Formats: sequence, structure tokens, C-alpha cells
Amino acid sequence: MKRDSRLSSVLHVLLHMAQHDGPLTSETLARMLGTNPVVVRRTLASLRERGYVASAKGPGGGWTLARDLGTVTLLDIYRAVGEPTVFAMGHRLEHPECAVEQAVNAALDSAFRDAEALLIARLGEVTLAELAASFARRMPRRPLPACERPHHA
Repeated sequence: MKRDSRLSSVLHVLLHMAQHDGPLTSETLARMLGTNPVVVRRTLASLRERGYVASAKGPGGGWTLARDLGTVTLLDIYRAVGEPTVFAMGHRLEHPECAVEQAVNAALDSAFRDAEALLIARLGEVTLAELAASFARRMPRRPLPACERPHHA
């Protein structure tokens, strides 16, 4: 099963936006993520609807942060990107009348619910400002990653 990286990608983009003075175009953000500008626009549109980012068209336009990073949690962004499925694991539903399958599914359901609740709670505890500070602490230790290096046409 393919992993859903929307949350990670959006957080990546938001940190780039936080480090940059002025708007960033969808094309620039797409290069940073190795994706298509249409994907960036579609994804950021949901954040714009919730007031986390703003966009302007035309020369000098692009995407900017619309909220202070300290007021936005990872949970806010998780919800804005559509609450992607947390776990790729699931349970069998081949023979719902089977007592073994019922017992296994009941145990897994409980474990999945507990794990998801813990993860969701943790996302609510971390702000984008904390994520940006973590990024800033890592910067002096190593050369710029590929996504941060200047792009030459």
C-alpha cells in the first residue's frame, strides 16, 4: 500500500515559507518537493480556506503564511489536508462469522484506536513554531539539503 505523504509534504512547504521573506510560487514549492505545481496549488488551497496560508496572483505573487507559526499545530494541518489514514494496516474481513477473525479484529481495532488517539494527541501538542525551531537547530550541522539549494535554470 502506498504511503500518504501529504502531511509531511505540507509541513515541508510551510517550513520553507516560514524561512523565506516574501511569497513563494507554486512552481518554486513544487521543485522543492519534486512534484507538480498543480499538486501544490490543490494542497495549499485547503490551507488557504482555513486561513493558514494566503496567495496572490501575478508578478510578485505566490504563497505566504497567514498565521503565526505558534498558533498552528500539526493537528491543525493534519485536519486541513483531509485527515489522511494514520495506519496502512487493517484487518481481514474475509469471514466475518469466523470467531478467530472476530477476536483478532477486536484486538486490532482496540490497538489501532489507542495508537491513533495517541498520535492525534501528540500532533495537537506540537506547533509549527516548534517544528521551525527544530529545523533551525539542525541547519548549522550540515550543508544545505537538496531542497534548500538554489535552483539554476
